[in-house]
Amino acid sequence: MRSRLLLAVFALVAAFAATPATAAPAQVTAPSDACYSWDRTLSEGASGEDVRQLQIRVAGYPGRDAVLAIDGEFGPATAAAVSRFQQAYGLGGDGVADQSTFDKIYELQDDDCTPVNFDYGELNNCNSDWSGGNVPAAEAKANALVSMWKLQAMRHAMGDQPIVVNGGFRSVSCNDAVGGAPASRHLFGDAVDLGAGSQGFCALAQQARDHGFREILGPGYPGHDDHVHVAHRSGKLWSAPSCGM
Repeated sequence: MRSRLLLAVFALVAAFAATPATAAPAQVTAPSDACYSWDRTLSEGASGEDVRQLQIRVAGYPGRDAVLAIDGEFGPATAAAVSRFQQAYGLGGDGVADQSTFDKIYELQDDDCTPVNFDYGELNNCNSDWSGGNVPAAEAKANALVSMWKLQAMRHAMGDQPIVVNGGFRSVSCNDAVGGAPASRHLFGDAVDLGAGSQGFCALAQQARDHGFREILGPGYPGHDDHVHVAHRSGKLWSAPSCGM
């Protein structure tokens, strides 16, 4: 009896040994990006630098007459902006920043964190080191980065047609040389002057209302018949009388 039991055990072991092993699931590694990589899903209640970096990328999706705070706190406004970003690119729209959301951002950004269709050189034809304005150079450059992501959102909403940038940051001396207003937002790095391009000035001015620009000046506003000026400011100033604004 004992020998028969041992033989049965040996047969069972042999059967297991002959069965091909099932391969373990491959480990999924999130893609690395030369600019910035996210390593967790982000949703309401999250906070930190990864949230702040996300907010920069979705700053152009705050909704009409709104501005998304770049504060590192994932609240309802950030969730709504993420949802609009997702909807704009066919990613659903649950407002949770998951891997598919980050993959789309990786696709849209260059190694220096600027969006693929805009660059720092376009927004600075004054001092290349971003100094001499009304804020420290690093702050002026950071403000310009947010403006570029807003423009990227605006560009996509207009059918991905190129947007012409005629200027951005100015030092005090550059601003004085062109007769700029003493408190011009160009001195803060968050103002951008746009050429007509294929869209026309009025289409640009009207579209800018949905992408986080609280200052929009265009045709009919003194000195702005040949460009559209968009910027961030604490209070709203939209004026392009020739465009019905």
